[in-house]
Amino acid sequence: MSFPESQHVDYLQHLKMPIAQDDASAFRTLFNELFPCLSQFVFSIVKIKEASTEIVDEIFIRLWNNRHRIMEIDNLKIYMYRAAKNESLNFISKKASSKIHEHFDDIVIQLKDDFSPEHLMINKESLQKIRIVIESLPPQCKMIFKLVREDGLKYKEVAEILNLSVKTIDSQMVIAVSRLREALKSQLNIPVTNKSKKKELSL
Repeated sequence: MSFPESQHVDYLQHLKMPIAQDDASAFRTLFNELFPCLSQFVFSIVKIKEASTEIVDEIFIRLWNNRHRIMEIDNLKIYMYRAAKNESLNFISKKASSKIHEHFDDIVIQLKDDFSPEHLMINKESLQKIRIVIESLPPQCKMIFKLVREDGLKYKEVAEILNLSVKTIDSQMVIAVSRLREALKSQLNIPVTNKSKKKELSL
Protein backbone atom coordinates (compact mmCIF):
# COMPACT_ATOMS: atom_id res chain seq x y z
CA MET A 1 0.00 0.00 0.00
CA SER A 2 1.47 3.36 -1.02
CA PHE A 3 0.68 6.80 0.41
CA PRO A 4 1.69 10.37 -0.39
CA GLU A 5 4.61 11.44 1.80
CA SER A 6 2.44 14.04 3.56
CA GLN A 7 0.15 11.25 4.73
CA HIS A 8 2.69 8.48 5.24
CA VAL A 9 3.94 9.43 8.71
CA ASP A 10 0.39 9.92 10.01
CA TYR A 11 -0.55 6.57 8.52
CA LEU A 12 2.27 4.83 10.39
CA GLN A 13 1.28 6.61 13.59
CA HIS A 14 -2.27 5.32 13.21
CA LEU A 15 -0.91 1.78 13.23
CA LYS A 16 0.30 2.14 16.80
CA MET A 17 -3.07 1.70 18.50
CA PRO A 18 -4.07 -1.54 16.72
CA ILE A 19 -0.55 -2.94 17.24
CA ALA A 20 -0.78 -2.13 20.94
CA GLN A 21 -4.04 -4.08 20.92
CA ASP A 22 -2.31 -7.18 19.48
CA ASP A 23 -3.40 -6.63 15.88
CA ALA A 24 -0.92 -8.80 13.95
CA SER A 25 -2.27 -7.53 10.62
CA ALA A 26 -1.41 -3.93 11.53
CA PHE A 27 2.06 -5.05 12.57
CA ARG A 28 2.57 -6.83 9.24
CA THR A 29 1.55 -3.64 7.45
CA LEU A 30 4.15 -1.69 9.42
CA PHE A 31 6.74 -4.36 8.66
CA ASN A 32 6.00 -4.26 4.94
CA GLU A 33 6.18 -0.47 4.86
CA LEU A 34 9.48 -0.06 6.72
CA PHE A 35 11.46 -3.26 6.24
CA PRO A 36 12.85 -2.47 2.73
CA CYS A 37 14.16 1.00 3.55
CA LEU A 38 15.45 -0.03 6.99
CA SER A 39 17.27 -3.01 5.50
CA GLN A 40 18.96 -0.81 2.91
CA PHE A 41 19.83 1.74 5.61
CA VAL A 42 21.40 -0.94 7.82
CA PHE A 43 23.24 -2.49 4.87
CA SER A 44 24.78 0.88 4.03
CA ILE A 45 26.36 0.79 7.50
CA VAL A 46 27.27 -2.86 8.14
CA LYS A 47 27.83 -3.84 4.47
CA ILE A 48 26.72 -7.42 5.13
CA LYS A 49 23.37 -8.41 3.61
CA GLU A 50 22.61 -11.29 5.98
CA ALA A 51 23.50 -9.21 9.02
CA SER A 52 21.31 -6.37 7.74
CA THR A 53 18.30 -8.64 7.53
CA GLU A 54 18.94 -10.10 10.97
CA ILE A 55 19.34 -6.69 12.57
CA VAL A 56 16.10 -5.36 11.12
CA ASP A 57 14.26 -8.58 11.96
CA GLU A 58 15.43 -8.30 15.56
CA ILE A 59 14.25 -4.69 15.77
CA PHE A 60 10.77 -5.68 14.63
CA ILE A 61 10.70 -8.68 16.96
CA ARG A 62 11.62 -6.47 19.88
CA LEU A 63 8.96 -3.95 18.86
CA TRP A 64 6.30 -6.69 18.75
CA ASN A 65 7.39 -8.11 22.09
CA ASN A 66 7.01 -4.66 23.59
CA ARG A 67 3.94 -3.69 21.58
CA HIS A 68 1.90 -2.80 24.66
CA ARG A 69 4.24 0.17 25.17
CA ILE A 70 4.23 1.31 21.56
CA MET A 71 1.95 4.25 22.32
CA GLU A 72 4.83 5.77 24.30
CA ILE A 73 6.78 6.20 21.05
CA ASP A 74 6.37 9.72 19.71
CA ASN A 75 7.36 9.22 16.07
CA LEU A 76 7.39 5.57 15.06
CA LYS A 77 9.35 6.04 11.84
CA ILE A 78 12.14 8.01 13.54
CA TYR A 79 12.19 5.47 16.38
CA MET A 80 12.75 2.59 13.97
CA TYR A 81 15.48 4.39 12.04
CA ARG A 82 17.30 5.30 15.24
CA ALA A 83 17.00 1.75 16.50
CA ALA A 84 18.40 0.53 13.18
CA LYS A 85 21.28 2.98 13.36
CA ASN A 86 22.15 2.07 16.95
CA GLU A 87 21.99 -1.67 16.33
CA SER A 88 24.14 -1.27 13.23
CA LEU A 89 26.79 0.67 15.11
CA ASN A 90 26.68 -1.93 17.90
CA PHE A 91 27.20 -4.65 15.32
CA ILE A 92 30.21 -2.85 13.88
CA SER A 93 31.68 -2.20 17.32
CA LYS A 94 31.69 -5.93 18.00
CA LYS A 95 33.48 -6.59 14.73
CA ALA A 96 36.17 -3.95 14.93
CA SER A 97 38.45 -2.53 17.58
CA SER A 98 38.66 0.88 15.93
CA LYS A 99 36.48 3.74 17.05
CA ILE A 100 33.04 3.89 15.43
CA HIS A 101 32.32 7.19 13.73
CA GLU A 102 28.86 8.38 14.63
CA HIS A 103 28.69 10.57 11.53
CA PHE A 104 29.21 7.71 9.07
CA ASP A 105 32.68 8.65 7.86
CA ASP A 106 33.31 5.17 6.43
CA ILE A 107 29.86 4.29 5.10
CA VAL A 108 29.25 3.38 1.48
CA ILE A 109 25.72 4.16 0.32
CA GLN A 110 24.05 1.65 -1.97
CA LEU A 111 21.76 3.88 -4.02
CA LYS A 112 18.68 2.48 -5.70
CA ASP A 113 18.89 1.85 -9.42
CA ASP A 114 15.63 3.70 -10.07
CA PHE A 115 16.86 7.14 -9.00
CA SER A 116 13.98 9.13 -10.49
CA PRO A 117 15.31 9.51 -14.04
CA GLU A 118 11.82 9.87 -15.42
CA HIS A 119 10.96 13.12 -13.62
CA LEU A 120 14.38 14.56 -14.44
CA MET A 121 13.82 13.68 -18.10
CA ILE A 122 17.44 12.70 -18.59
CA ASN A 123 19.20 10.13 -20.67
CA LYS A 124 21.40 7.23 -19.57
CA GLU A 125 24.55 9.32 -19.86
CA SER A 126 23.13 11.92 -17.49
CA LEU A 127 21.95 9.22 -15.08
CA GLN A 128 25.48 7.85 -15.00
CA LYS A 129 26.76 11.33 -14.21
CA ILE A 130 24.28 11.55 -11.34
CA ARG A 131 25.55 8.30 -9.87
CA ILE A 132 29.18 9.39 -10.20
CA VAL A 133 28.45 12.69 -8.47
CA ILE A 134 26.51 11.01 -5.66
CA GLU A 135 29.27 8.46 -5.10
CA SER A 136 31.82 11.31 -4.93
CA LEU A 137 29.93 13.12 -2.17
CA PRO A 138 31.45 13.13 1.32
CA PRO A 139 30.07 10.11 3.27
CA GLN A 140 27.89 12.13 5.65
CA CYS A 141 26.51 14.20 2.80
CA LYS A 142 25.81 11.04 0.84
CA MET A 143 23.97 9.44 3.77
CA ILE A 144 21.84 12.56 4.26
CA PHE A 145 21.04 12.72 0.54
CA LYS A 146 19.98 9.05 0.61
CA LEU A 147 17.67 9.48 3.60
CA VAL A 148 16.04 12.60 2.18
CA ARG A 149 15.80 11.70 -1.51
CA GLU A 150 15.44 7.90 -1.41
CA ASP A 151 13.69 7.28 1.90
CA GLY A 152 11.57 10.43 1.81
CA LEU A 153 12.47 11.60 5.29
CA LYS A 154 12.09 15.24 6.28
CA TYR A 155 15.10 17.30 7.28
CA LYS A 156 13.97 17.32 10.93
CA GLU A 157 13.60 13.53 10.93
CA VAL A 158 17.05 13.00 9.42
CA ALA A 159 18.51 15.40 11.96
CA GLU A 160 17.01 13.39 14.82
CA ILE A 161 18.16 10.07 13.39
CA LEU A 162 21.76 11.19 12.78
CA ASN A 163 22.04 13.47 15.83
CA LEU A 164 22.70 16.52 13.67
CA SER A 165 21.11 19.95 13.43
CA VAL A 166 18.49 20.73 10.82
CA LYS A 167 20.83 23.47 9.58
CA THR A 168 23.50 20.84 8.93
CA ILE A 169 21.04 18.68 7.00
CA ASP A 170 20.00 21.67 4.93
CA SER A 171 23.57 22.72 4.13
CA GLN A 172 24.57 19.16 3.19
CA MET A 173 21.56 18.85 0.87
CA VAL A 174 22.45 22.17 -0.78
CA ILE A 175 25.96 20.82 -1.40
CA ALA A 176 24.61 17.57 -2.87
CA VAL A 177 22.02 19.19 -5.10
CA SER A 178 24.41 21.93 -6.22
CA ARG A 179 26.94 19.33 -7.34
CA LEU A 180 24.23 17.45 -9.22
CA ARG A 181 23.05 20.62 -10.93
CA GLU A 182 26.61 21.55 -11.86
CA ALA A 183 27.18 18.11 -13.38
CA LEU A 184 23.93 18.22 -15.34
CA LYS A 185 23.62 21.89 -16.28
CA SER A 186 24.88 21.27 -19.81
CA GLN A 187 22.16 18.64 -20.42
CA LEU A 188 19.39 20.43 -18.56
CA ASN A 189 20.52 23.91 -19.63
CA ILE A 190 19.90 25.27 -16.14
CA PRO A 191 22.27 28.02 -14.98
CA VAL A 192 23.44 27.77 -11.37
CA THR A 193 22.36 31.12 -9.94
CA ASN A 194 20.92 32.45 -6.73
CA LYS A 195 17.57 32.86 -8.45
CA SER A 196 17.38 29.13 -9.10
CA LYS A 197 18.23 28.16 -5.51
CA LYS A 198 14.62 27.39 -4.64
CA LYS A 199 14.40 25.06 -7.63
CA GLU A 200 17.46 23.09 -6.59
CA LEU A 201 15.62 21.04 -4.02
CA SER A 202 13.11 19.83 -6.59
CA LEU A 203 15.73 17.77 -8.40
